[in-house]
Amino acid sequence: MTILVTGATGLVGARLVLRLIDAGFACRALMREGKAPPAGASAVEADLLDPTSLARAVEGVSAIIHLAAVFRTPDADLIWKSNLDGTRNLIAAAQAQAPEVRFILASTSNIYGADSPRPGQETDAVDPQQAYPASKLAAENALRESGLNWSIQRFGFVYGDGDGHLEELPRLVANFKMHPAQRMSMVHHRDIATAMKLALAGAMDGRIVNIGDDAPTSIYELVALVGGSMDPSSEPLANPWHLHMDVSLARGLGFQPVVRTVHQAAQEKLM
Repeated sequence: MTILVTGATGLVGARLVLRLIDAGFACRALMREGKAPPAGASAVEADLLDPTSLARAVEGVSAIIHLAAVFRTPDADLIWKSNLDGTRNLIAAAQAQAPEVRFILASTSNIYGADSPRPGQETDAVDPQQAYPASKLAAENALRESGLNWSIQRFGFVYGDGDGHLEELPRLVANFKMHPAQRMSMVHHRDIATAMKLALAGAMDGRIVNIGDDAPTSIYELVALVGGSMDPSSEPLANPWHLHMDVSLARGLGFQPVVRTVHQAAQEKLM
């Protein structure tokens, strides 16, 4: 099986591709000109915003894992162009060149509303207001309407393997004035690979699936785990289910996280 991976050198992709190669998959990394792919992957030069370049990228692949996204920028136009237009272009190339392909889209728990009355469920109505989750939702809808064999994985907070993401949390907490009791659904890079292997085998075809570990963890605990500190508070938590996903569907489809909690990751030096 040959898999086309977009975003193959990003925070998620660089770690996922190596694990897929170790599992015996042939990975083709979609790369811009002059960029090198992860070790063991082949490269195909293409640009998601250049539709004519994508035909060769999708030719002969059995699956597409679409990770590429823009979110760390205040440029909302760039976010929408990259995340929605880029996805539409990739979908169109797959429809034309590889209509039998299995297309797996990475999405985000940030799609769920802050005022959710329960952990976010895949069937919940959503109306994200920020550009990143709104553009990801639009990309999800484009894929669902494409006629391709699709699945969508909504990740919790991704961390581990020395990626530095969790270490950024103290700064994010200060910028967004997060409540110390707020809990977040988490997922280690190892278990993104766990989930992707299931999806590649067809277990998630035609579904949106929340991907997270067994223990949503408080902001206060997470900041402490990376050596930071924040002021404690006993003030009521206005939105107790914000950033917290219901992962029962994933469990029902066979997903069992290898790294079940962030505390396990810390104990086993997987951070």
